[in-house]
Amino acid sequence: MGRKRRNANTGSNSSRAGSIPGGSAGADRGASRGGGSVAGPVAGRYVTSTGEVELRPDPYVADGWEVFVNGVPSSHISADPLRLEYEYMRWIAAGCEAVIDSRLDASRLRVTHLGGGACSLARYFAARYPSARQTVVEVDAELARLVREWFDLPLAPRLKIRVGDARAVADGFRPGSRDVVIRDVFVGAVTPRPVTTMEFLAAVRRGLGPSGLYVANCGDHADLRLARSELRTMATVFARVGVIADPPMLKGRRYGNIVLLASDGGLPVAGDGVSAQLTKRLLAGAVPAQYRDDAWTRAFMAAGGRVRYDDPGVGLCHEL
Repeated sequence: MGRKRRNANTGSNSSRAGSIPGGSAGADRGASRGGGSVAGPVAGRYVTSTGEVELRPDPYVADGWEVFVNGVPSSHISADPLRLEYEYMRWIAAGCEAVIDSRLDASRLRVTHLGGGACSLARYFAARYPSARQTVVEVDAELARLVREWFDLPLAPRLKIRVGDARAVADGFRPGSRDVVIRDVFVGAVTPRPVTTMEFLAAVRRGLGPSGLYVANCGDHADLRLARSELRTMATVFARVGVIADPPMLKGRRYGNIVLLASDGGLPVAGDGVSAQLTKRLLAGAVPAQYRDDAWTRAFMAAGGRVRYDDPGVGLCHEL
């Protein structure tokens, strides 16, 4: 994933079930700011059913830790929960806050994260919105257990970690039960297709309240085919769509992250105050980024985007 000081654009969150830890053991125990106790992070490699999870101290950030899943950067945790090292996570936070602070009731916020990793974003939002109730869906049960052991994550009901498949959980959303849904699900550097289709998005929309927000981290190549197709699919389900990315990515010059947004309740519009504040915040980042509104995004996705559907015959997806 995009990272300040280092190029780590293929990082992502785990999306497979875990098993037995195989790394170092033993660490100083300490009190957690989340209300419980944690053993503390221990550098090492821990076996999972898909390979391994590796925990490394960050040589650039004091008390910072990086989580690698099968060799791919997945998450970063700093001592300060409001410090996000991966640029795409900063963009997600900026986009979410622009909508939350202008259109949603922050005192009763309900957030679901599809794809958990080390819960960096959930930890951030718990600090930013202390009264929020969050659920992290992580299919790797062992990783979910380890991050609770390693890091000072808030306890339920502020932050619940639910072990499960992102698509299956989304299909079971109760109507209007969430305000924000964030998708950051990867197998290696690829988002599983079942969480990119119209049927998946229809389930997400059903689960959101009237002004709810859907945000997706999309890793794409220079042709931007996936981003355009995801956006076009989102636009068949939601009334408004938008994009956050750095200019080289939007111009198709490299592989990287594009943050996709969708809502029925409205998104910032070019020229309004919320858009101006969001743009100022994004441009001030270590990797300056841009917010593009619904009108721009629809023109962007029309240049090659194709709607994605589930294929009921084989459980995969096809494009039209």
